[in-house]
Amino acid sequence: MKRNIVIATVAAAALITGGTATALATTGDDETAAKQSSVQVKDNDRKDDDGQGDDRDDADDAAENTAEAKAAKVTAADAIRAALAKTPGTAVSAELDEEDGGLVWGVDILKGGTWHEVEVDPGTGKVLGTWVDKDDDGDDAADAARVNSALKGASTSAEDAARAGADKGTVTSVDLDDDGTSGAWGVETTGAKGAESEWNVDLKTGKVTADRNDDHDDQADQADDDRDDQAEDGSDD
Repeated sequence: MKRNIVIATVAAAALITGGTATALATTGDDETAAKQSSVQVKDNDRKDDDGQGDDRDDADDAAENTAEAKAAKVTAADAIRAALAKTPGTAVSAELDEEDGGLVWGVDILKGGTWHEVEVDPGTGKVLGTWVDKDDDGDDAADAARVNSALKGASTSAEDAARAGADKGTVTSVDLDDDGTSGAWGVETTGAKGAESEWNVDLKTGKVTADRNDDHDDQADQADDDRDDQAEDGSDD
């Protein structure tokens, strides 16, 4: 689950580790929200036994991305709407994520000065659970101020950004930028063949543009891979 704009640990992780989150289960039992999800997925990772690990990893990732995107009948925008219906406030991020074999939409909501995470079933749109982030680290007030500052004067909500990004592919996450200064929502999409792309959706105009930082990161990763390959070739010689 994303909360890239904030420093605090996300509620779900804190719950698993016995940390700072309290579960407010909506389902009435002790199972995790992921296990209650109607969409269960398999791990497609395979062992590197023939020197083709990178290629296989890429193929596995693409296949997994495609499967998860297709399995999510509930869109990012609809998941955000369902989460806000359960916990009114300001949606700050949403992410399609696999946890313990179950696929869920995790939506982070700022309500007053309190952070909430709402998990939504990507198959049915049902809210599976909500978690409140207790501010043990004293960061939530500052985080809330940053979010409110970033969204001041904005006319494009997280739900709007998700709908705008859907023209580029299946939206798998929506989030404010890391520092709240770019004036955009960050949207990730998955294409028909599993390729992931990143987009910026302007907070005021709703205009969708390609994330240039994503291209730079890809180029840097490719350069690193090339250097690693050259180093391995040199060691073989």
